[in-house]
Amino acid sequence: MSQASQKAAKAPTNELWDTIVVVVEALLIAIVLRSFLFQPFSIPTASMQQTLMIGDYFVANKFVWGYGKHSFSLGRYGNFTLLDFELPITGRIFGREPNRGDVAVFRPVPQTIEYIKRVVGLPGDKIQMKEGRLYINGTMVERTEVGKSTDTDSEGDTRDVTVYTETFPEGTTHTIQEISDDGPLDNTQEYVVPAGHYFMMGDNRDRSADSRVLASVGFVPATNLVAKAEARFFSITNNIPPWQIWQWPANVRWDRMFQSVYNQPPRVTK
Repeated sequence: MSQASQKAAKAPTNELWDTIVVVVEALLIAIVLRSFLFQPFSIPTASMQQTLMIGDYFVANKFVWGYGKHSFSLGRYGNFTLLDFELPITGRIFGREPNRGDVAVFRPVPQTIEYIKRVVGLPGDKIQMKEGRLYINGTMVERTEVGKSTDTDSEGDTRDVTVYTETFPEGTTHTIQEISDDGPLDNTQEYVVPAGHYFMMGDNRDRSADSRVLASVGFVPATNLVAKAEARFFSITNNIPPWQIWQWPANVRWDRMFQSVYNQPPRVTK
């Protein structure tokens, strides 16, 4: 075989190998980014509406609070987990502590899946609900009624809600919803947040299983924090899978895309 023929025969093989190398490198970069920096999540339930609606997709910052034992889960797809292992650490390495008002992805102690709620109580805080009002360290948190709206949960149950802006002692504000002020979790005991733990609550106060339910969520250890929610990048109604592109025109919420999950205006219908 001539030298020219040998080169021609080797060329396809070299191109295939180069392609494989590029694909592997891209996958490794994606895994590193997802493991250490940013990870996408979706919202399947109503507990954080209006801040995060069912069908919202958002990116979360994995390095701002440092890394805990659950930081390197790469996500679940149905019954399949891409990667999920616990680091042999009891605290957190690097990063800062969460601020009150941050929206957190975390693992409740008894659970094996991620939850997302707002950080309401810091270590040492006293948290209580009285007649639908949140008290932090004995002081009622300011809230202002904005208007009325409706809320639909993941089962399709629609309820009338009152929309408020709530202002934490530090001055940060966010939107909450209440069906009423006399629901099952609107009058609680006083919770004292242990050292190294946080108290989480959903913005959809009457449709959130959160730290108020000690048996299923309770106080969240710092080591169980996964990431801080930052910005929505996609949103579609009715939990329609994003790959069903033919359903986008009628169902994509274009006004919720590429927006921060913080400082967004409340949505009212009346």
